[in-house]
Amino acid sequence: MLHDAPVVLVGPMAVGKSAVGRMLAQRTGSRFVDTDRVIVERHGSIPAIFDRDGEEGFRALEAAVVAEALVPGAVVSLGGGAVLHEGTRHRLAAAVVVFLDTDLATVLPRITGDSARPLLAGRPAERWQELYDARRPVYRALADVVIDCRRMSVRRTTDAILQELPPGDDPPPARQAGNDQSDGARTASPSHLTNEHT
Repeated sequence: MLHDAPVVLVGPMAVGKSAVGRMLAQRTGSRFVDTDRVIVERHGSIPAIFDRDGEEGFRALEAAVVAEALVPGAVVSLGGGAVLHEGTRHRLAAAVVVFLDTDLATVLPRITGDSARPLLAGRPAERWQELYDARRPVYRALADVVIDCRRMSVRRTTDAILQELPPGDDPPPARQAGNDQSDGARTASPSHLTNEHT
């Protein structure tokens, strides 16, 4: 187990938060929670929730699941838009937040033809870029650590996170939830670029 505080992975859709979070939890002997998976198990498919309750209804369900998941020692993967909820941003102030950054070229093969992402329906590439541009400042403001995982495998991304996380007994660096200032975040760029993707 890494920390008394939960380690939370944030970032855009299809960056690989679930795969990286699962490996990080395995390598540190921590509990892993994928909040999107929990939502689906309890409430049905995400597109169906959007159809029934709209995005606002989905965000309310999501915020409740995130609040439940943020327990000491857990590794938690958040959906791309979870940080839009004010309550979630406030709760993340007590977590170690890792922002997995990427670009459209990296995620495009993963989102093309993916019907499980309602916010990308119709024009996935354009919508992904729009959402990324709008949300990136929020991810950056919340982050204790930023990992540039373009052209990096799941394993190399996990290695980069482990190298950048503070020691297990240290609290996360001081920051304000939802604040656009990001001077406290540590940034790791890939030292070995590969053709593998997370």
